[in-house]
Amino acid sequence: MADAHQKNHDYHIIDPSPWPILASLGAFIMALGGVSYMRYLNGGSFKVAGFELANPWVFYIGFALVLYVMYGWWADTVKEAHEGAHTRVVSLHLRYGMIMFIASEVMFFVAWFWAYFDASLYPNEAIQASRVLYTGGTWPPKGIEVLDPWHLPIYNTVILLLSGTTVTWAHHALLHNDRKGLIQGLTLTVLLGMFFSAVQAYEYAHAPFAFKSSIYGATFFMATGFHGFHVLVGTIFLAVCLIRALRGDFTPKQHFGFEAAAWYWHFVDVVWLFLFFCIYVWGGWGAPVAAG
Repeated sequence: MADAHQKNHDYHIIDPSPWPILASLGAFIMALGGVSYMRYLNGGSFKVAGFELANPWVFYIGFALVLYVMYGWWADTVKEAHEGAHTRVVSLHLRYGMIMFIASEVMFFVAWFWAYFDASLYPNEAIQASRVLYTGGTWPPKGIEVLDPWHLPIYNTVILLLSGTTVTWAHHALLHNDRKGLIQGLTLTVLLGMFFSAVQAYEYAHAPFAFKSSIYGATFFMATGFHGFHVLVGTIFLAVCLIRALRGDFTPKQHFGFEAAAWYWHFVDVVWLFLFFCIYVWGGWGAPVAAG
């Protein structure tokens, strides 16, 4: 059926897919389970249509369903690519979809930067009486010891910038049909991503402030923590691309899965540069630095 459509035009007509409805169902169950899980942790109750849901299992069921949909849907997408269903129009729309996804992620981080700059630029705003009470009218707030930006944060900056060069190396190797260079570049990128996560986990474990200690801690951990989550997702994304590269899936002319992963990884790099200079360097300027 797909071949017949391809002979006449660039569009690919597919059979009805179960994945959109399953994805919606999984996301709904996971969201419902998340609420019930939080009630469960606080000793409360949560009932829907007379059923008691204040337990962790509803969340895990929804999470498992979402993971299943992710695997199945992407597996079908890869299968369609091998069957020749990704025509010029389909490939273009896949790129549009990835661009729009990254744009939505940009706006996601804009929210955390907005919160950070609102608190840091106006720490003594008269209308925010509670803010003055908790910050002392200065930024960073009184009593806060900050992390030394020229220690672990600069290490992680070098790690991510280096990973950006290795993923670019892998991409250029693929374009020149250099399978060895592709695999080496992707392997180094995945290892660097794992190294970044390990360094950030160590940094969090030794941070001199907590999430709940002040608005500084809350905005710091929300911005850098969500970036760390994106690094984890990007590392998994690239690891899957590495597995596919070892299987010989990608060709110089057809490799959008890897290209999308590279776009995402470069986006993660750029966000980290903003985080490093705005939060670690500028945001902690003049405050006492924690020892060690």
